[in-house]
Amino acid sequence: MDKRLCLALWFPFLACERMRATMGPSSGRSPDDGAAEPLALVARVGNALRLATVDALAVGQGLVAGMTLADARARCPTLVTRPADPVADALALDRVLEAMRRFTPMVALDAPDGVILDIMGCAHLFGGAQALAQQARALAGYSSRHGFGPNAMAARALARHGGRGNDVAALPVAALELDDGALAALRRAGLRTIGDLARRPMGMIAARFGEQAVTRLRQILGEAPSPIAPRRPSAPIRAEARFPEPIARTEDVMDVIEDLLDQAARQMEVRKLGGRRFVIRLLRSDGARQGLAIETGQPVRDSAAVLRLLRERIDTMADPLDPGFGFDAVLLAVPRVEPLVERQQAMEGEAARAGEANIVALIDRLGIRLGPDNVRRLQPCDRHIPEGAQTFVPATQAQPQSWPAAPDRAPRPLLLFDPPQPVAVIAGVPDGPPQRFRWRDRLHEVRLAEGPERIAAEWWRRRDGHQPGGAGRTRDYYRIEDGDGRRYWMFRHGLFGEETEICWYLHGLFA
Repeated sequence: MDKRLCLALWFPFLACERMRATMGPSSGRSPDDGAAEPLALVARVGNALRLATVDALAVGQGLVAGMTLADARARCPTLVTRPADPVADALALDRVLEAMRRFTPMVALDAPDGVILDIMGCAHLFGGAQALAQQARALAGYSSRHGFGPNAMAARALARHGGRGNDVAALPVAALELDDGALAALRRAGLRTIGDLARRPMGMIAARFGEQAVTRLRQILGEAPSPIAPRRPSAPIRAEARFPEPIARTEDVMDVIEDLLDQAARQMEVRKLGGRRFVIRLLRSDGARQGLAIETGQPVRDSAAVLRLLRERIDTMADPLDPGFGFDAVLLAVPRVEPLVERQQAMEGEAARAGEANIVALIDRLGIRLGPDNVRRLQPCDRHIPEGAQTFVPATQAQPQSWPAAPDRAPRPLLLFDPPQPVAVIAGVPDGPPQRFRWRDRLHEVRLAEGPERIAAEWWRRRDGHQPGGAGRTRDYYRIEDGDGRRYWMFRHGLFGEETEICWYLHGLFA
């Protein structure tokens, strides 16, 4: 019988690497040389903002989790920060766990940033334990460390606290993961490693450092069980219909698909799930196969709505369904599902919910005809630079959310230019409002001017003074009305006496 062997994978920078992947190729990079800047995720603890987690670059700058944001900024002025999102991090770790099922079904979460695999009896299928570990790390897609052990606790300790070898006796006592008081007491007693502690009687260890120290020590040494609780994969949402005689009429096929959708809806209702991707396979009597697939913007289990989208898909196909001599079977799979909890109907807010449902239905129909990536919607961004306060994302991937309430500030125009358009301005005094300006080869006389409204640079970003959309210089905005009654929103880019290359830009038009 094979000896039990566990593999622990630790992703120390999972949260920051996940966030950096969502920030785009240019976010968090120096405009001078394109090099990445340190990144930290921030959470409020009490009355202070603290670093929840940091990436490898931030660690190199001496930053650690738990440090206040003010101290971190003082030590690393170029630090890029984003709000911590534990829910998104947990989902990312779940995706890693699902990917690890390629190697073994015995996979368990080691939250918040690790997984443990029981690879007994399967390592040889992948070229040995080390080869399996390298493949698993590559498949996960995050920076990682790994460790092997005869049980889950030993593998975890070696991954998180070990060096290059697999000697648990050489691990520091921090691998026991006891509270700070117990670890301090161990160090005061001169016990630095697991080996130092293992040479002491267990009774003495329990009396001086607590029962938990004994339990953790015995687990790491393999003297006590350290089981893992693998997450069992959920049964897939599927339904199928097979026929004694082939069917050839399209309407008969659609009736069968509707019945399969009803069956899938009942399965999803029991699990409180909704489908985001529906796949149909049509098996012809001559062995040919045809497929249909649709995606929805929100989780659904309404068979009528899905059937309408399938009909839309069939209408857009260059090669419609060809039954040949008929179909022997129709298979339905729902490979992508998400939680969907029924909400109680209420009088207030019913119109708003109906409106959102209509929008989602429209997005689904347009996505079927135009492609899901060609239908987009705006999402708010946490930035005070006007052109950066929102971004376009595929509508099927967007999470509907309310836009932040407008702060008590001067009104904004309905139309923004991105990027802002350069204008030539004549002002009475260097730091005063415009008296006339030229835009698109036309001279405008200024009748009224309100301002300035100052929008400071994003001081936590690397400065770039050459682009109007950059973060580097201060903006003084004015609301301008010309002699024809047209109203404009323009800004002076830079401060006289402090910043060079003062320029003017037209940023928006009022209705």
